[in-house]
Amino acid sequence: MKFDVDVVVYALPYLLNGAKVTLSMSLLAILLGVPVGIGLFIGLQSSGVILRKVIGLYISFARGTPLFIQILIVYYLLPSIGLDISSYFAAVIALSLNSGAYISEMIRGGLTAVPKGQIEAARALAMPRRLIWRRIALPQIFALILPPLTVEFTALLKASALVSVIGVIELTRTAQQIVAATYRPIEIWLVVGALYFVMCYALGALTRRIERATAVYRLH
Repeated sequence: MKFDVDVVVYALPYLLNGAKVTLSMSLLAILLGVPVGIGLFIGLQSSGVILRKVIGLYISFARGTPLFIQILIVYYLLPSIGLDISSYFAAVIALSLNSGAYISEMIRGGLTAVPKGQIEAARALAMPRRLIWRRIALPQIFALILPPLTVEFTALLKASALVSVIGVIELTRTAQQIVAATYRPIEIWLVVGALYFVMCYALGALTRRIERATAVYRLH
């Protein structure tokens, strides 16, 4: 089959619009996933046994089941409890909840690398616990876990293709529609692959730049 450039020219504007939806959805899920991860981590540090067990069970479920299934659960569960939201926001919620579970485990691992002497010194100075976390622990933790966070964010962007199953018109869904109309899968999917690569590369470059800017925390 001969490569048809005209098909690419025709499809590119539609695919770019789909890529915008993919990028906005993924970035929103990332922004929500970080506080979800922090919240889960804080819950794991609480004195409540039941709360810790519930959070631990949730994290195990999120990490031990396919994201595809989690997207379907969120999409069908929310309307059943009276929350009528669009498929776009259902996708964002599912992605952020999944990402938050992984981020909470990264934070827990990063905490072990923070020098205990710093936290003990802050406690000796009677610094409130919230200030210890905000000014001492969390900045160093996020500087330490930024490389795995980059991997998680990139994986989330690629995994966002799964939300096409609930009707979100993002990049993959748009490509499926164009292929069905043109019967030119090779050209369309090559362009889609290139667009995903560009987005992932840009996200990786951004996080690497942030990593260099926060390198000072890893030197202490």
